[in-house]
Amino acid sequence: MFNLKNLRASDVKNDVLAGAVVSVALIPEATAFSLLAGLSPTIGLHTAFILGLVTAFFGGKPGMISGAAGSIIVVLIGLITQHGYEYVLLATILAGLIQLSIGVLRLGKFIRLVPQPAIYGFVNGLAIVIMLAQFPMIKGQGPMMYALVALAMLIVWLFPKLTKAIPGSLAALIVISAIAVGFGLDTKRVGDLADISGTLPQFHLPTAPLSWETLKIVLPYAVVIALVGLIESLLTLSVLDEMGSKKGAGNQECVAQGIGNTLCGFFGSFAGCAMIGQSIINFTSGGRGRISNLVGALLLILFVVSLSQYIALLPVAALAGIMFVVCINTFEWSSLRRLKHMPKADAVVMVAVTLVTIFTDLALAVICGVIISALVFAWQHARISVIERAETQEQKTYRLEGPLFFGSTTAFQALFNPHQDPDNVVIDFARTRVMDSSGVEAIDKLTARYQEAGKKLLLRHLSEDCIRLLRHAGPFCSHDLDNAEPKAAGNDV
Repeated sequence: MFNLKNLRASDVKNDVLAGAVVSVALIPEATAFSLLAGLSPTIGLHTAFILGLVTAFFGGKPGMISGAAGSIIVVLIGLITQHGYEYVLLATILAGLIQLSIGVLRLGKFIRLVPQPAIYGFVNGLAIVIMLAQFPMIKGQGPMMYALVALAMLIVWLFPKLTKAIPGSLAALIVISAIAVGFGLDTKRVGDLADISGTLPQFHLPTAPLSWETLKIVLPYAVVIALVGLIESLLTLSVLDEMGSKKGAGNQECVAQGIGNTLCGFFGSFAGCAMIGQSIINFTSGGRGRISNLVGALLLILFVVSLSQYIALLPVAALAGIMFVVCINTFEWSSLRRLKHMPKADAVVMVAVTLVTIFTDLALAVICGVIISALVFAWQHARISVIERAETQEQKTYRLEGPLFFGSTTAFQALFNPHQDPDNVVIDFARTRVMDSSGVEAIDKLTARYQEAGKKLLLRHLSEDCIRLLRHAGPFCSHDLDNAEPKAAGNDV
């Protein structure tokens, strides 16, 4: 929520100006994504307004901008074409409730499972996607369009070196608009994209039939929308954290996204999420507080309701130029320098996530990155070995080292030959951690092998949790566990 006690005049000025830039920068994407889904442009603008308003008050990251996102539209297109818009509203409401539940249950922390190379890939892929999205708007418009785009980029770069009174992106928007309107240049305007005039969002209950059949249709889309939206939002939060702003609250952001998307569904809009491009515009323009979100949302709806005829005059070249600079700033250039020094597995993850983000969608890219990283981790740690053997005529003792889990169970079984061992065998787990049920099952199977060979097996220094699991899940060795020596707390490695 807003903390009025700590507000400074300079911060308020920066937030207001940054919010003004963001409000304009939201228009092309919200319009384009709505048209891509076959919907009115005002629906996407209403999404940006509602989410912007909610995250201004409840968001986990002040200054992080939310709106209509392409990653979610890609999911919704199939539902729209097959079942219609009313089903989209139901899916949006359900997705919002799922996100709200994730935030309340404090599950947002699982974003930590996304490895750093995957975050680099996400950022680089989105930067390229944002850049590619600008080309259709400026393609085939002649030399004048390209000159204005280049001039806009130059102003964004150079203006902050002259003065920080207003953001460079706002200066570029003002200068390029003044040139285009003042000289009556024949260049593409925002009004050429679509008519953005409209009204305030109206409360609207979805008219899709409330039945089990409807739920079976809508629920899969809702789950995907919720997860895609939260992945993109939480990764955007992580990126802004790394850019030096105050650390955000992931679970709070989940709650805000859930509330916002639920309201979107009840006010005739589709779901949205955080937008990395507009968030970085806000950040680099000086927007660090909640006022920037609030100003952006209020100005956006003001444009729709009252000022659409003036916003329609803004040149697309100015917005494209600003977004090109955002792409350059968003791309993690340091990752290219680190690429040759990274472990090969991390380099593969980064490149794979980048390519999947570009050619498919963000959620699939991040999931692929996490899976690849997990498999590589499992492969690298799937090593268990015997570090010491002590043998007498009556007993043989094995001291093990390394984790015992699904990736190392085969190697574990290969360490022992019950038929060649003496009648009494001891396995010392002091330097071994049994990680999962696969490890427990491997111990159980090994015990069965020794029993079949007529040998007695003693398990020493097992952890307490492993002993409990074996009592419940190990039919062959559970009756011998009373003789197992538990691992001391200090040796539990």
